[in-house]
Amino acid sequence: MTQPLSLKEKIGYGFGDFASSMFWKIFSVYLLYYYTDVFGIAAGVVGTMFLITRIWDTALDPLIGILSDRTQTRWGKFRPYLLWVAVPFGLIGVLTFTAPEFSTTGKIVYAYVTYTLMMMVYSAINVPYASLMGVMSADTRERTTLSTFRFVFAFAGSILVLGSAESLVGFFSGGQADASSLKQGWQLSMSVYALIAVVLFYLTFAWTRERITAATAIQGNLKADLKDLAGNKPWFILLGAGVCTLIFNSLRDGSAIYYFKYYFEGPGAGMTLFGIPFSYSTLYLVLGQAANIAGVVLAKPVSDRIGKKNTFIGAMLVATLLSIVFYFCSPDETALVFSLQVLISICAGSIFPLLWSMYADIADYSEWKTGRRATGLIFSSSSMSQKLGWTLGGALTGWILALYGFQANAVQDAAAQTGIRYMMSLIPAAGSLLSVGIILFYKLSDTYMINLSKELTDRREIAQKGIN
Repeated sequence: MTQPLSLKEKIGYGFGDFASSMFWKIFSVYLLYYYTDVFGIAAGVVGTMFLITRIWDTALDPLIGILSDRTQTRWGKFRPYLLWVAVPFGLIGVLTFTAPEFSTTGKIVYAYVTYTLMMMVYSAINVPYASLMGVMSADTRERTTLSTFRFVFAFAGSILVLGSAESLVGFFSGGQADASSLKQGWQLSMSVYALIAVVLFYLTFAWTRERITAATAIQGNLKADLKDLAGNKPWFILLGAGVCTLIFNSLRDGSAIYYFKYYFEGPGAGMTLFGIPFSYSTLYLVLGQAANIAGVVLAKPVSDRIGKKNTFIGAMLVATLLSIVFYFCSPDETALVFSLQVLISICAGSIFPLLWSMYADIADYSEWKTGRRATGLIFSSSSMSQKLGWTLGGALTGWILALYGFQANAVQDAAAQTGIRYMMSLIPAAGSLLSVGIILFYKLSDTYMINLSKELTDRREIAQKGIN
């Protein structure tokens, strides 16, 4: 009988995604803006850089998964990476937002090197972290609960950075808007976030445990691992749906700063709450993350009632329709813009715990089918779908800005504003609709997985008795 996880362990697991999501959200929302408007690199160049560096990084994820599957330490397979990679993760994150006074070519080279290193360490810590959920519990509904904790903390980390980044940068830049001051502001702000991330990764390591061991231990047969993966149809389906979902999110995140600075109300527009001034972009992004949390919390009760697949389909269909409506919003329709952001973000937030819980189910399905468990390799695909969707979304954002004639720190013409509006609405809608079309082919229902999990548990107990 599977024992429920303690509250402390669920919180500890959540801390890991709080740390990762701080950086993920900064990269999704601010990095393109930082490169174009602070560091001084052209949008089209940045879009191409995102594509090149992230394709390599996406290919790296399965290798990290294979490596972690074969790691044997007294702490387990996956937890040690939280201990080993936390500090490099923080240090390289700071370097990514460090802007040396180089020539245009030097800036581009520096951006390529630091961003590539950042994505490599992100994979090295995040793939094992994601895989950890697959060996903490064998219960499919307990995994959904664990995934819910994870994403509540993930969006809380996003809220922290989105609510504080602009103010923190302003503080460290001394309230000055010149390039030199802003560069210092971003570097010191990232130092603060890096310190928080390192501490939280260490707490995740300390508060979690690995419990599941496959009936047959993974040996060094990479060919067999890849053959098993190639025959896993649910893996391909979920990979495709995940990529499309991340394109949807990365486009909306990456274009939000441009939407408010160059189309909605101009730079500096906002409102005052409780005597504290907030820009519209900050309010919009923070509100979206809060709504994401609501979606995460709703995911479990809804999926328990109608199933994970049906919950996914319903949420993405609603998000598609609302994104189309978003295109027709004018700059003076503040209430409508913010209301749509809340509703779309609730739908988007409900997807993430479902995806990660379904990857854990696929790891069980693979073990049931082949007799071998490659949790790290399976879960690396979830990170790979994140990276690939983020890659395509980020590259598209830079390219579309360039295509429509965007010029940093200048008044945008009607064509550039139209491109920015497309990135906030119609193009993401296409990605979410495509994700629905793909997930329709997913066959691992909740009932099916409950029966499969019972059979796997019996196999493991028999194998353990044979060993003893």
